[in-house]
Amino acid sequence: MTVSPDRTGPPAPIKTPCIKVCVVDGESGLCLGCYRRLNEVAAWARLSEAEREAILAELPDRRSLIRPEKLAMF
Repeated sequence: MTVSPDRTGPPAPIKTPCIKVCVVDGESGLCLGCYRRLNEVAAWARLSEAEREAILAELPDRRSLIRPEKLAMF
Protein backbone atom coordinates (compact mmCIF):
# COMPACT_ATOMS: atom_id res chain seq x y z
CA MET A 1 0.00 0.00 0.00
CA THR A 2 1.37 3.42 -0.99
CA VAL A 3 0.62 6.54 1.01
CA SER A 4 -0.34 9.52 -1.10
CA PRO A 5 1.57 12.76 -0.46
CA ASP A 6 -1.75 14.61 -0.54
CA ARG A 7 -2.85 15.27 3.02
CA THR A 8 -6.41 15.39 4.12
CA GLY A 9 -7.34 16.47 7.58
CA PRO A 10 -6.23 19.37 9.73
CA PRO A 11 -3.25 21.50 8.69
CA ALA A 12 0.00 21.22 10.57
CA PRO A 13 0.26 23.61 13.54
CA ILE A 14 1.98 26.93 12.87
CA LYS A 15 5.18 27.55 14.80
CA THR A 16 4.76 30.62 17.02
CA PRO A 17 6.84 32.42 19.66
CA CYS A 18 3.69 33.37 21.62
CA ILE A 19 3.91 32.68 25.36
CA LYS A 20 0.44 34.11 26.15
CA VAL A 21 1.85 37.36 27.58
CA CYS A 22 0.24 39.82 25.18
CA VAL A 23 1.31 43.28 26.33
CA VAL A 24 2.60 45.77 23.77
CA ASP A 25 5.33 48.14 24.95
CA GLY A 26 4.43 51.68 23.91
CA GLU A 27 8.06 52.76 23.45
CA SER A 28 9.32 49.95 21.24
CA GLY A 29 6.03 48.75 19.78
CA LEU A 30 7.00 45.16 20.65
CA CYS A 31 5.06 42.55 22.57
CA LEU A 32 6.72 42.02 25.95
CA GLY A 33 6.07 38.28 25.70
CA CYS A 34 7.29 37.37 22.21
CA TYR A 35 8.96 40.57 20.89
CA ARG A 36 6.84 40.69 17.75
CA ARG A 37 5.26 43.90 16.45
CA LEU A 38 1.48 44.14 16.65
CA ASN A 39 1.11 43.89 12.87
CA GLU A 40 3.24 40.73 12.87
CA VAL A 41 1.06 39.15 15.54
CA ALA A 42 -2.09 40.04 13.62
CA ALA A 43 -0.77 38.68 10.31
CA TRP A 44 1.06 35.62 11.70
CA ALA A 45 -1.31 32.96 10.34
CA ARG A 46 -1.30 34.54 6.87
CA LEU A 47 2.49 34.84 6.57
CA SER A 48 4.46 32.26 4.63
CA GLU A 49 6.67 29.87 6.56
CA ALA A 50 9.72 31.73 5.21
CA GLU A 51 8.35 35.07 6.44
CA ARG A 52 7.64 33.61 9.90
CA GLU A 53 11.13 32.07 10.07
CA ALA A 54 12.72 35.42 9.17
CA ILE A 55 10.81 37.14 11.99
CA LEU A 56 11.64 34.35 14.44
CA ALA A 57 15.34 34.82 13.63
CA GLU A 58 15.11 38.54 14.54
CA LEU A 59 13.34 38.11 17.89
CA PRO A 60 16.35 37.46 20.19
CA ASP A 61 17.94 40.77 19.11
CA ARG A 62 14.68 42.67 19.57
CA ARG A 63 14.71 42.00 23.31
CA SER A 64 17.40 44.67 23.68
CA LEU A 65 14.95 47.28 22.33
CA ILE A 66 12.83 46.96 25.49
CA ARG A 67 13.95 48.55 28.74
CA PRO A 68 15.05 45.80 31.19
CA GLU A 69 12.79 47.02 33.98
CA LYS A 70 9.76 46.35 31.77
CA LEU A 71 10.91 42.81 31.06
CA ALA A 72 11.40 42.13 34.77
CA MET A 73 7.60 42.08 35.14
CA PHE A 74 7.50 38.85 33.13
